[in-house]
Amino acid sequence: MQSIRNIAIIAHVDHGKTTLVDKIIHASKIFRDNQEFGDLILDNNDLERERGITIVSKNVSVRYKDVKINIIDTPGHSDFGGEVERVLKMADGVCLLVDAFEGPMPQTRFVLSKALQLGLKPVVIVNKVDKENCRPEEVQEQVFDLMFNLGATEDQLDFVTVYGSSKQGWMGPDWRTPTDNITFLLDTIIENIPAAPVNEGNPQMQITSLDYSAFVGRIAIGRVHRGTLREGANMALVQADGVIKKVRIKELQIFEGLGKQKVTEVSSGEICAVTGLENFEIGDTLTDAENPEALTRIAVDEPTMNMLFTINNSPFFGKEGKFVTSRHLRERLYKETEKNLALRVENTDSEDRFLVFGRGILHLSVLIETMRREGYELQVGQPQVLFKQDENGNRLEPIETLVVDVPEATAGKVIELATQRKGELLIMEPKGDLQHLEFEIPSRGLIGLRSNVLTATFGEAVMSHRVKDYQAYKGPIPERINGSLISMNSGAATAYAIDKLQDRGSFFVEPGDDIYTGQVIGEHNRQNDIVVNLQTAKQLTNMRASGSDTNVKIAPKITFSLEESMEYIQKDEYLEVTPKSIRIRKIYLDENERKRNQSKFVMA
Repeated sequence: MQSIRNIAIIAHVDHGKTTLVDKIIHASKIFRDNQEFGDLILDNNDLERERGITIVSKNVSVRYKDVKINIIDTPGHSDFGGEVERVLKMADGVCLLVDAFEGPMPQTRFVLSKALQLGLKPVVIVNKVDKENCRPEEVQEQVFDLMFNLGATEDQLDFVTVYGSSKQGWMGPDWRTPTDNITFLLDTIIENIPAAPVNEGNPQMQITSLDYSAFVGRIAIGRVHRGTLREGANMALVQADGVIKKVRIKELQIFEGLGKQKVTEVSSGEICAVTGLENFEIGDTLTDAENPEALTRIAVDEPTMNMLFTINNSPFFGKEGKFVTSRHLRERLYKETEKNLALRVENTDSEDRFLVFGRGILHLSVLIETMRREGYELQVGQPQVLFKQDENGNRLEPIETLVVDVPEATAGKVIELATQRKGELLIMEPKGDLQHLEFEIPSRGLIGLRSNVLTATFGEAVMSHRVKDYQAYKGPIPERINGSLISMNSGAATAYAIDKLQDRGSFFVEPGDDIYTGQVIGEHNRQNDIVVNLQTAKQLTNMRASGSDTNVKIAPKITFSLEESMEYIQKDEYLEVTPKSIRIRKIYLDENERKRNQSKFVMA
């Protein structure tokens, strides 16, 4: 039996996890010498590559000195925290990656606390020591203090620290003396992370993750806790409510390199994929058919936000997408819940409207972006935070820890913006030439905050946040102050009309864009909505007067990203999302109908 090390790589978003996994893959010579490969090998869908974030945790394995190392690359963003909590169950140790300048961040704290609770042994990697103003020793002390505060055991506090730069491809014991490869890290993992224990007895495997294949359906992934799983064996599946179901293993696969390898049996300690199981959920236990024994279930964090998804019923519907009906939308949303665990879909009283619950704006926007790329047309409403009630009937709301690193000159603006939204400043300290600010702020207050902070700090702020807990409702938060400019007619916008209306506000459209009645085409300078005509053309005569034909000068249109649009819309507006366009519109396109239904959208 060869020895196995199961490690999860955990870190805050953008601290270099996937880049480090790349270097480990290169160091272990998985690829042939003549094989071509790019960067961020594991970020295998377009969205992950474009955004530079990991969305779904991935498994790979490398072989080094006759030891098989199973590596689990985890997402760093808090909206995908549900992924991290589960996959840690498959690991015997964690590599905690920390930026040599930024130090431990909110997500670092969250995933580290989960790992320590599970009793996993950490190896600390201080990454990006080639950065200017980096402070590796200080960061290492911060990690120690953080572990101590999180209640780590003496064995966990006796961790080894490795310094290096994933990007430059080196790791070593001292940050001042760069080495020429990362084998020091691999040696450290083998020496310090315990080998996967071999537990004899009746087979047990908890399903901690899942994959999906169009050919075989859902694939259960987990670590064999005890005994041996065999291909073709009849097993029992213990589900959430204690129901025991008879199942049969069709195929077993283990992770080998970047792919999977079919095997006839898998013994305890190894991570494997099982096909042939139906209707299973995360946390179910695959066990012996004669003596079924369940393992303790995994709790996945509850969603904190919901959005209304509905079919596109604007005048431009069906022009760009190929999936436009409510049947398409329902099938796609329910298919997503099969592999996206923190997501929940509920039907409403209408056949073409669905409530989708997620962990945050990014979590929901990744789903919307994926759907539009697949050819779906849909409309979404304003994101709503989920409230709870305590035993006395008081309203509770999710509170988040917000961390902002910002140049000193603009720190005051950030504090002002956060406190306006019921944020409470807890920590303010210098960090290199930046100010490090920590707030407690309601989740509601974060909607739309990022774009305001980036505007106020000229794009120099680094923001991150993490759900902390539920606390008493903090009272109303001021929403977007400015009203909307709404199109009166349908047709192409003219430069002449935009030029004449520029003093009324800023526009989201430019000359030549097709617009429809009720579409939000700009932001008004004042608090009320106004209806404007963008189709008027200049009256042409055959008389010419000197000086009357002045050149039209139009400010560039404002372009929002998908997340910015989701944060920008108000209660009485929809975001229309098609494969080629993102438009904001009023729910009621007709002006008279809007006035009749205005009371529906007034804040309670």
